Amino acid sequence: MDPDTRANALGEYLQARRALVSPERVGLPAGTRRRVPGLRREEVALLAGISADYYLRLERGRDDNPSSQVLDALARVLQLDDVETAWLRDLTTPRPRARRARAVERVPERLHHLLAALDVPAFVEGRYFDVLASNDAAVALSPRLVVGENRLRSLLLDPEERSFHRDWEAAVESFVGVARRSLGHDAADPRAVELVGELSLASARFRTLWARHDVRALDGGTVTIDHPRAGPLELHREKLPVGEVVLVIYYPDAHGDSADALRLLTTWDAGTPTSAVDARS
Repeated sequence: MDPDTRANALGEYLQARRALVSPERVGLPAGTRRRVPGLRREEVALLAGISADYYLRLERGRDDNPSSQVLDALARVLQLDDVETAWLRDLTTPRPRARRARAVERVPERLHHLLAALDVPAFVEGRYFDVLASNDAAVALSPRLVVGENRLRSLLLDPEERSFHRDWEAAVESFVGVARRSLGHDAADPRAVELVGELSLASARFRTLWARHDVRALDGGTVTIDHPRAGPLELHREKLPVGEVVLVIYYPDAHGDSADALRLLTTWDAGTPTSAVDARS
């Protein structure tokens, strides 16, 4: 997100991704005198069917407009999936230098009504992963799901999150990949620059994962939580874009221990005042 390196975002991505591809994965001998992790530049060029000089220009930011055929070849060599390939193409799309100020993120009124009607944990997050609204069940699930908390910051810096997630490492890897895709590569976005800078200083794990340039799609999944009061909970998670915000819902299978435990958890907290769970503005 450094403004000085924005012009070479494509080169940074190519370099990061080739470092993750071992020679064996592409049918090359590993050898014993390799000085770099992953593939060498000339190996990527050879496998992609382009000149080593041209590939060097791409990595050094001297050419940021490769053809569609070249991008397809690089995606194949670097073993990119559909999301990563789309990101690669996006890095070559010209962007205006000046941007209008981003509007304040607001939660549509209908989402406030939906949150109140749901009896499972649900909250609304913005582009920067700030919690903008949440229901009582969400706060019962985690006190970090209150308005004003930042989900990415909490996951990386709050020690309680490590014990809360059964597989914290997988959760972090996935979240940082989603953050890379959501926050983008635009150094003109001061909030994104501030958040990435803060986490880079505070978390070695974030620095390592951010440097990998992983990108992940915004989708759902199943998570296992070790809740301090309710015990193990296996919950499905859906992330549903609604305009400029995302509705996140956690729910268990209809019949099972997690459903019973979650129901008991929300019953314990029923009627108990919680900190602001509504960010109407």
